Order: sequence, then structure tokens, then C-alpha cells
Amino acid sequence: MSVLIAGGAGYIGSTVASACLDAGVTPVILDNLVRGRREFTDGRIFYEGDISDGALIDRIFSEHPDISAVVHCAALIVVPESVADPIGYYEANVTKSLAFVSHLHRNGCDRLVFSSSGSIYQAEDGSPVTEDSPLAPQSPYARTKAVCEEMFTDIAAAGKMRVLSLRYFNPVGSDPLLRTGLQLKRPSHALGKLIQAHQEGTPFPVTGVNYPTRDGTGIRDYVHVWDLAAAHIAAIDCFDAILTASKPSIAINLGTGSGTTVRELCAAFDNVVSTPLSTVDTDPRPGDVAGGYTTSDRAATLLGWTPKLSLEEGIRSALNWIPVRDEMLKD
Repeated sequence: MSVLIAGGAGYIGSTVASACLDAGVTPVILDNLVRGRREFTDGRIFYEGDISDGALIDRIFSEHPDISAVVHCAALIVVPESVADPIGYYEANVTKSLAFVSHLHRNGCDRLVFSSSGSIYQAEDGSPVTEDSPLAPQSPYARTKAVCEEMFTDIAAAGKMRVLSLRYFNPVGSDPLLRTGLQLKRPSHALGKLIQAHQEGTPFPVTGVNYPTRDGTGIRDYVHVWDLAAAHIAAIDCFDAILTASKPSIAINLGTGSGTTVRELCAAFDNVVSTPLSTVDTDPRPGDVAGGYTTSDRAATLLGWTPKLSLEEGIRSALNWIPVRDEMLKD
């Protein structure tokens, strides 16, 4: 059995591809390499091109008629960039996704696992969200994910396709075998900034200490990227049992159920490294919010999925990935 992974040369997609290989499933990777890395496709079936290229999609299905499902991870994902260039983001993430599913339908593929985002929720007050929580995406990037979900739901309701959307917040870590990981040398997320501060010997700023959370600092939902990859595999395995003609689309949250505060993130980091991290409390930055996290009850029930790997394991694999990344990816 083969699975087409759109965006399979990116962080999430390449990790899903590794999980497919480990599960005995052949990943067929499609990526335009705008953000993905060719190095992440070594030894894997790879097509360089765009998800909106109908002729290329037809060729892929012609050459791989055993493709039974599609995992759609292809997207631009940088929030500040989406604010500066909403047209580019809506074109890349929405317009091209619409063309993509049209090409999939033409080729008789009706199983789509969509890699969505927890950012479509308004997770601002430190409390958990469920699949029934109101959607309130706060950036053009997040809105493109929400629009895609609505678009796919409409297409599924018309009997053209079945769609399972996976919503998650903050992936961390790397493939445990260090085959792939984050492409960026200096990731902009909290763990990336924390690693940078530790490497440079500078204090890590804890921005905001009076939020309505268990220790006053902001809270996020960090899930090991390998656990997220396992969820995508489970979604493929359980697809036909979950999605039927009468229920052709569903969204499933992937999270820890408890989240991690900034102080807890720093403590977990200290548990991994030999030299303690220095921190300094500062005022919140403009636009900062308490954050939130998601429950995964539906994932446990429908996919048999719960996160297995700890935050410490995610931090450790992220640190182990750094020298491998520097050797593998020649920027």
C-alpha cells in the first residue's frame, strides 16, 4: 500500500513519511521545495512539483495506482509572514488545496487526511479546547486552515471525498532515528528560542507571569512530532471505520490534555541539559495571550491514540537533531 504525502519534504510531512516506512507503508512524496528540503526525500519516492499541478497529480496516480490515501501537509505556515502577505497565503493554502482535491477526485482517491492546526481555535485564556469549541482563528495563516476545513467539509458532504482533519498546536522534537527534523537553524518557537538562549549563555525571557494559568506563565500544548506522525498513521488505518457515506468528514484534536506552561518548559529543559538554564521574568509582549491546549478524548476513542513521548524526550531529540541538521542541510 502507498500513501501520497503532499508536503512530504517538510517538518511534519517528512516525519509522517518516516512513520509510514516504519509501518510498512510506502510514502510517495510530493513537494515543491519552497519550504521543504530535498535532503528529506533521499531514498524515498519523490515528485518535485505543486499540489495544483493537475498533470503531475495524474502522473503520480498513473505511476502509483496502489495509492490508497492522501496526507495533506503542504502549506505555508509562518504567522507574521501570513499577516504581511495574506494574498500569497490564501493562494498557496486555499486556492491550491481546492485544485488539489479536484485532481484527487478525478483520480478516484476519496481518502484525505488533512494536517490542520489548533490555531483555528481562540485559545487565549489558558483553558483547554475540544472539537466543539468555537473557531476563532487569529491570523491569516490560521484562517487558511479553517477555510480549508470548511471547504473540505462541503466537498465531503457532496459525496466527492471523505476527509479527516487533525488539529494540533505545537510540535516539538524530531524523528527518533534523526532521519528528519526541523529545517530551520534558528526556529522561532519557544523551544527554539530557549535552545538559542542556552547555547549563547543568555537568560531566557519568561514573557508574562500573571496569566490565569497554574503558575502564572503562558501555556502551550507541546506534542512530540513522532506522536503526531503516529496519529496520521492511525488516521489512515482507521479511516474507513470512522468515515462513511453518512459521516464523510470529522475533525480530531491531538494534544496532551494538560498543556505545558513556560516555567514547566524551562524545568523540562533543565532536566535534559547538564547546565541549568538562566531565565528572567519580563512583561508580556504586545499581542501575547495566556494560550491554551487541547484535549484528545476523541483521538483516544476513534484512533486509539494518546501521546506516548514526554516533553523531555521531545527536547532531547530536538537537541540531538541540531548537529545532524547542520551536517545534513548545507544552508
